[in-house]
Amino acid sequence: MATGKNPLFDTATTLGKIFLFLGVSAICGVLVAGLLVPAAAVSGSAASGSIQFFDTLPAELKVDPPSQSTTILASDGSVIANLYAENRTRVSLDQMSPHIKNAIIAIEDSRFYEHGGVDTTGILRALVSTARGNKQGASTITQQYVNNVINSSLEAEGKGDEVLLNGVNKGVGDKLREMKLAIALEKKFTKEQILEGYLNIVFFNRDAYGIEAASKFFFSTTAKDLTLPQAALLAGVVNSPSYYDPITNPENAKTRRDLVLKAMLTQGKIQQADYDAAVATPVETKVTQPRQGCAYSQTAPYFCDYVLHLLLNNPAYGADAAERERKIFRGGLTIKTTLDPNAQAVAQAQVDASAGANPDKWGASLVSVQPGSGKIVSMAQNTVWFPADGKFDQTQNFNVDSQDAKGNDLNGLGGFQPGSTMKPFTFAEWLNEGKSMNTQLNGAVRRYPQYFPWKNTCPAPTVGWYDASNGTHDLQNAEEGYYKYMSVLDGLANSINTITFATAAQVDLCGIQKIVDAVGIHGGLPTADSPNPQVPMTTLGNLIGSTQTAPLTMASAFATFANDGKYCEPIAIDSVTDATGAQLPAQTPNCRDAVSPDVAHGVAYAMQEVLNRGSGSLIQPRISTRTTFPIAAKTGTNDTNSSTWVAGYTKGLATATWFGDPLGNQQRAGQNVTINGKFYKGIDGYMIAGPQFSNYMAQVAPSYGTDPFPAPPSNLLNAPAPVAPPRTSTPTSQSTEPATQPSADPSPAPAPTKSSKK
Repeated sequence: MATGKNPLFDTATTLGKIFLFLGVSAICGVLVAGLLVPAAAVSGSAASGSIQFFDTLPAELKVDPPSQSTTILASDGSVIANLYAENRTRVSLDQMSPHIKNAIIAIEDSRFYEHGGVDTTGILRALVSTARGNKQGASTITQQYVNNVINSSLEAEGKGDEVLLNGVNKGVGDKLREMKLAIALEKKFTKEQILEGYLNIVFFNRDAYGIEAASKFFFSTTAKDLTLPQAALLAGVVNSPSYYDPITNPENAKTRRDLVLKAMLTQGKIQQADYDAAVATPVETKVTQPRQGCAYSQTAPYFCDYVLHLLLNNPAYGADAAERERKIFRGGLTIKTTLDPNAQAVAQAQVDASAGANPDKWGASLVSVQPGSGKIVSMAQNTVWFPADGKFDQTQNFNVDSQDAKGNDLNGLGGFQPGSTMKPFTFAEWLNEGKSMNTQLNGAVRRYPQYFPWKNTCPAPTVGWYDASNGTHDLQNAEEGYYKYMSVLDGLANSINTITFATAAQVDLCGIQKIVDAVGIHGGLPTADSPNPQVPMTTLGNLIGSTQTAPLTMASAFATFANDGKYCEPIAIDSVTDATGAQLPAQTPNCRDAVSPDVAHGVAYAMQEVLNRGSGSLIQPRISTRTTFPIAAKTGTNDTNSSTWVAGYTKGLATATWFGDPLGNQQRAGQNVTINGKFYKGIDGYMIAGPQFSNYMAQVAPSYGTDPFPAPPSNLLNAPAPVAPPRTSTPTSQSTEPATQPSADPSPAPAPTKSSKK
């Protein structure tokens, strides 16, 4: 015998549904009463208790601007990079397609313009639907906006674990709070303001917050240009961004989109023909994947990272690191920098070409600044941030110090030994003491014993020396034939080590030190305890560059001579505005007198000769095969040929280029190596760093001005009689004088030393 349905169970089931409906309706009544009626007017302890609880909830919602993307711009306004914690670009309601406004209202809150923040009709409808077994939400757009604002604030404060999701971890108290805040919000803002806020804050995808970012991500368009099918699809996504993702779940997305379109048709927001055409449109996306962060910058990733760290280390952007990070990555800042994208493109092309395919990972870098302002014009190196196609990958910046003055990481490599690019500062002190650059000095002197009478009026305990008992550390020049009398000018032009030391032997080392300090030269490895490490001239090896120094430091120092002796600190940030358009602290030129104009003009005169007839004669920049322009420069190479340089300037642009070993402790010698298909017995400054400098300056410098340098005064050009090396007295137990005078033995030493390169 067949078993039939028991009528009692049917009746019980029906009664159960009725009782459930009545129960939830009673609860709803309490909530609505709490929203609409003062507690004193409601009888019953349960209702009274609910309303008392309700009255203790906050009535005001602090609506901060949602997290927005920060944009770093070049000097011409082009985008260098975008930074964000949430990919969002805020747009006004009039910059959104009417389709998205109609679609989101149709599917999320059809009575949006009729309720006061909480839709009691919608609540009852949802409860009835739930009682029948069909779960349905009842949150209005205003309530959803409240929930998004609260969650956004929690995320911004680093409290992501406290975020409340609809239907997941919300209690009755949370829902009551949301409802009361929604009512308060409706009293404070217009419907249009609430709708605009909602569409700018709502989550569409992990790479898209707000309608503008979603439009770009899914369709490579703007919110203003969304079509009806696109708008309906995005309106459907917000209900469940993962389930209705048109990329991973296109069928689900289409079903939801068509439901949105049906709602729009039913509510009279579109016509039948519009509906039919939209439903027939296939779900197709055209994704623009956002590239967040400096590492993805197509033009200047290392400069971008330098700018970012300047802001992260600036107390003006927050009391601590976490606050500054929130300001930068969530504040919707617009950061206008000093970078010239045209100059940057040339710089990048030059460093990329220097080592070619570069399987041995030789490093090349170039940085340039404007004399008179310190503005960084370009900053490039021959590496990529992420490994790609076998390219040389590196996240450290070759051009800057390892840290800033506060001891925070700047992710810089910290520089390299500058070699003979330090020689112009000894030359500058020679001129500063009123001596003629055409004075003849003895370049045959190759030893400076321990007690040689260096002049040093600075309070230094000792002065270094250049000597060794076995003769292997004799001072050497790069080539034979220069151990002889020659002018100080010729010594600098040809980068003669023995003349540099002979020059230093006739001046106050303290004066050299003061010039080096005044033009901003410092060690590239600062620490919290030593934020501005000195390059000490009392260690005489530093006359030819044995202390690690960053290319940006050298470019800024050489810019001093172009700027009539005024040093300007390098700056990278022209302006910063927040999302409201308010100006935030940026960088302004900070210049000071470093050397006299006469000295600056004398150095420029001499360093033009480096390119005209000296160690840089093969790299004289030319606009055409015959056309040159006024330009001064100095080559530099360290003792192992692992660090090679050219630093120089026109009146309008100063540049430092470097080529060498950037890996590990930079101990690899640049000798007997093949680079870019060419064998080098020893890399010198003019060989690879030189063409980088020459080609770059030929293309970029004319745009910044190549006026002639002012002539130095005649007293610095006169040709007095030769100056012999000073004789020394026999030391006593109280004396620091040398026992013998410097040796003038011109024979070559057995091995090259730190002083042997240009």
